[in-house]
Amino acid sequence: MKKHDHKGSEENPEQTDTTNASDIKTENTKESAENAEKSDTNNNQPDLEQKAAELNDKYLRLYSEYDNYRKRTIKEKSDIIKTAGEDVFKAFLPIIDDFERAIKANEKIDDVTTIKEGIHLIYNKLKNNIHQKGLIPIESIGKDFNADTMEAITHIPAADESQKGKVIDEIEKGYTLGDKVIRFAKVIVAQ
Repeated sequence: MKKHDHKGSEENPEQTDTTNASDIKTENTKESAENAEKSDTNNNQPDLEQKAAELNDKYLRLYSEYDNYRKRTIKEKSDIIKTAGEDVFKAFLPIIDDFERAIKANEKIDDVTTIKEGIHLIYNKLKNNIHQKGLIPIESIGKDFNADTMEAITHIPAADESQKGKVIDEIEKGYTLGDKVIRFAKVIVAQ
């Protein structure tokens, strides 16, 4: 029995050696595959880090550019708002000068007709200036009442059927600036 055990034990080491060799080959293959994956990962890692850094830089530049654009447009809008009325005020300056000259001249003049003429000249100058800036009066007397441009202060009985719904008198003139009504005409409407 001992011989049999000896032979069995001799066969087992050979078999163990073969098994160990195949296990070692398998382990070596696994290790080399893992090393290859690690080296691929290590090779890809700098590429990924570089790409992430480039994208982050691109994002920061784009964000900064947008932020600068936003600040610039806010500043431009505030400048426009501050100076929006500049043209209108420049147009009124000669009219103010005319009024000041008229006041000085009226102190020495006793003739009422020259005063009236001066006031009419200044009035026409003012009217032309505001018309050039786009301020247009709303014509209302004799027209049908329009709630989009007029405000009825009161209603009076119509003298005849043709006057019903028409504007009889204007208390305060209305104005449009472009297509927008900036002041409604205050009118009296016949019923």
